[in-house]
Amino acid sequence: MAAILAIETATHLCSVAVGREGSLLAERNEEGEGFVHAEKLHVLVAATMAGAGLRFADLGAVAVGIGPGSYTGLRIGLSAAKGFAHALGIPLLGVGTLDILNAALPGADPHLVRRPMVDARRMEVFTAAFTAAGRPLDSPGPLVLDEAWARGPGDGSVVFGDGADKAAALWAMAPGIVHVPGVRPWARALLGLAEVRSRNGVVDDLAYLVPLYGKEAAVTRPRS
Repeated sequence: MAAILAIETATHLCSVAVGREGSLLAERNEEGEGFVHAEKLHVLVAATMAGAGLRFADLGAVAVGIGPGSYTGLRIGLSAAKGFAHALGIPLLGVGTLDILNAALPGADPHLVRRPMVDARRMEVFTAAFTAAGRPLDSPGPLVLDEAWARGPGDGSVVFGDGADKAAALWAMAPGIVHVPGVRPWARALLGLAEVRSRNGVVDDLAYLVPLYGKEAAVTRPRS
């Protein structure tokens, strides 16, 4: 199998990795309070390819996280991935960011529902429920985190991701929820999911793959 370049930009993390047949060859990650994707993504791609000792001609596919998450981050990441796939004439593989985040979680209690969470500002997150084996139990969507959810539908869950990390005080009051801090949708986690898709011949249409933003953009009209 040829190498796969993986790009994930749905959150404040700008993450790039390249791997082949289950082996991570190189990765670069940068995360800050703001979004650095426009300035850093192509720099990180170049550094990752150099770190792996690969040429772009060695790539067999490009994988990209498609959200939900930041409007700007997703557009930048998907545009870059489409550009590489088109220029190199190789397949494009779009993978949901919550799936990537779920794959990034280390071993957890198999009896708990896994709930990866991407920050959607204030106390809102994008989330979906997964089994310990990674099977989705519902569709991704927005959720407002509050005490009623933590003591009701969320009870018996393990929560993780930047959306979960911002609500640490809430989890401290919810004994039925396990919070695993510091988990991010690293591109290295995307690689494994992308390799499965590539082996099964499941690829995306370069022209029609679009980000899964999670909800409509809030557009305001300037005052006259």
